[in-house]
Amino acid sequence: MFRGAPVIDADSHKIENPVVFLDYVERPYRDRVRTVLDQYGEQRVAITDRHPRTGATDFVRLYPQPDGFGKGAYRAYHPETAMGALFNRVRLQHMDREGIDVQVIYGSLTLAFASLIDRDLAIALCRAYNNYIHDDCEPYRTRLAPVGVLPLQDVDEAVRELQRCVTDLHLPAVSISPNLPLPHPDAPDAFPNVRVPRHLSDCSFFPLYEAAQQLDVAVGIHGSPGVYLCGGASDQVDTFALAHLFGHRNQQQMALAKLVMDGVLERFPSLRFGFLEAGCGWLPDLMHALHEHWEKRVRDFRTDYQPPIGQFAMEVLRDRNTARVGLLRKARNMFGMARNRAGLRRNGTGDHDDFLFEHRDLKRNPEEYFARGQVFATFEPDDPAPLYMRHAVGPVGERLIGWSVDYGHWDGVLTNCVKRISEHPQIDFEYAKRLLSSNTLHFYGPRLKQRIEPLLRSQRLLLEGPKTAPARTNGEAEHVRTA
Repeated sequence: MFRGAPVIDADSHKIENPVVFLDYVERPYRDRVRTVLDQYGEQRVAITDRHPRTGATDFVRLYPQPDGFGKGAYRAYHPETAMGALFNRVRLQHMDREGIDVQVIYGSLTLAFASLIDRDLAIALCRAYNNYIHDDCEPYRTRLAPVGVLPLQDVDEAVRELQRCVTDLHLPAVSISPNLPLPHPDAPDAFPNVRVPRHLSDCSFFPLYEAAQQLDVAVGIHGSPGVYLCGGASDQVDTFALAHLFGHRNQQQMALAKLVMDGVLERFPSLRFGFLEAGCGWLPDLMHALHEHWEKRVRDFRTDYQPPIGQFAMEVLRDRNTARVGLLRKARNMFGMARNRAGLRRNGTGDHDDFLFEHRDLKRNPEEYFARGQVFATFEPDDPAPLYMRHAVGPVGERLIGWSVDYGHWDGVLTNCVKRISEHPQIDFEYAKRLLSSNTLHFYGPRLKQRIEPLLRSQRLLLEGPKTAPARTNGEAEHVRTA
């Protein structure tokens, strides 16, 4: 606890134990997932997918991707936390040592599920993982809060799995990938090396968002390099260090921008999205850019303006200092065509609305979505971003972000992870409390609060100490300790 508030790790990871996890996979799909050694002697997970061209289930894919542009990690385990990511007994020892009350748990292999072509396989793996992580964390339910994973390949099934995660498994949140990678229509045979994203703002995902909003459940967006998601700049580099440097950020920046600019946050005003494991130092710049483009290209954008024909012709003459035969006629022709196009649009006889008016579903300053709590991001203990977030975007910046350890992965920071925030000389008490506790509680919402309430109640009793009950009615001065 930090001054009476629970210390919550907003994003840590389970390394799925294949000895146990594969038993949860339905038998028709179990043989299509196995661990192998690649050509470099590194351990990978081989998943036999459906071939995008032939439809046959013979497309063997290695995760993380061992070679090529956007390659994945090798030796991705953290020497301090790998065993704890596999076994909860060790994890709890680490949490107690560092003063972490609760960890919100995301999967590791699950980060690859969104890139599968075979929808039935993706559905089966998501269901298997959700059952597995529920059983794995249930004995420690007040300390470990697992997040379910949804199959974006089939939105109807994703809605059903969302409802099952919430109502049957009592998971406090669900996760999706920052995009759904698809074969490029001009190069279908080149998938997955050539791919295009189905963005999260695609209307096909709206039934999922509607269900999440009705259930008041947070949606964590979690990506990764090396799992064939569309990664932006990370798809153009062939070392893992650079793929990792660009991958998480580019995936999350694109997902956030599309959800804002295409009106998803407007359409679902109480839906909360978390953009995880990508840091948060980029948020002030993106917030400013979203505001600027809304202001200049949406709210105040003028489609009817053209330079005055006469003034244009006169300035050409002055600039060239010589007479130009037919100049006025040429100017009329040039600008007249543009005015004619605008006239067709105004009269409803043209097809230029979508061309002229982009992002018409964006109804307000994007900064309002951040201010009303629809956006959440995380930072790791060694990230300096919290020091300037509050200065870059004001009070909103103090509420946008939550602390995460990224437990189990190679770049996670465990030792002194809480102290780096709670004892930082430039982070005051109230801000530290937000970073370590209340911001994360707000994002995950009532389901996380309900799950950890027994822990909070017991901690409060320990902090308050024994209480004295009122004297009994028989007049005896007996004091009893309240439970």
